[in-house]
Amino acid sequence: MPNTIAERLQATLSAIAKAAELAQRPASDIQLLAVSKTKPVSDIMLAYTAGQRHFGENYVQEGVAKTEELAHLSDLVWHFIGPIQSNKSAFVAKNFSWCHSIDRLKIAKRLSAQRPEALPALNVCIQVNINMEETKSGFTPEEVSSAAQIIAELPNLNLRGLMAIPKASQSEPELAATFAALHDMFTDLQTHYPSVDTLSMGMSGDLEAAISEGASIVRIGTDIFGPRNL
Repeated sequence: MPNTIAERLQATLSAIAKAAELAQRPASDIQLLAVSKTKPVSDIMLAYTAGQRHFGENYVQEGVAKTEELAHLSDLVWHFIGPIQSNKSAFVAKNFSWCHSIDRLKIAKRLSAQRPEALPALNVCIQVNINMEETKSGFTPEEVSSAAQIIAELPNLNLRGLMAIPKASQSEPELAATFAALHDMFTDLQTHYPSVDTLSMGMSGDLEAAISEGASIVRIGTDIFGPRNL
């Protein structure tokens, strides 16, 4: 087992490359998003020094503090991937380049209104509650098309694609079917919106299955930074 963050990062990139090869896809088509929630800035810097540039945060206050502390690194790309309360949407709009967790239209509209005009449009993904779990937020599969139509028209947002977190403890065939369903929704969106190029799915435990079904961003935390700090 690799011991350092740099070694674990390289092992993760190797796993992505292997999964891409099995799926007959170029590894360059898949972006590694290093999920740095609960981890100190010093850990992010170790990953940055090893070549990682895209980082994902789940908690608004923590994420904003990190973006501010590392603002001098102009090539860092910050992705917000957690739930957004209405009273904190402005912080996401002002401090992140991406938001993967658009789970309702109210949040999309607030992010659009609160995005500073001086910044490029906020890249956004629609969060899909793909397995219809009561404990998860997101649009139902049936709602995705109408939600995309509204979000794509909002100023200051750039609709890039879909994000989902599949139900835990699925069998391999069930997981493959879940990811395939997401990919079908994604390809349908692509026929209507030229900006759609992102399918954010797959984490440490299901990276291979996600890449096999077309993931373009995989969100990996534990395999790079180690167990989450509580």
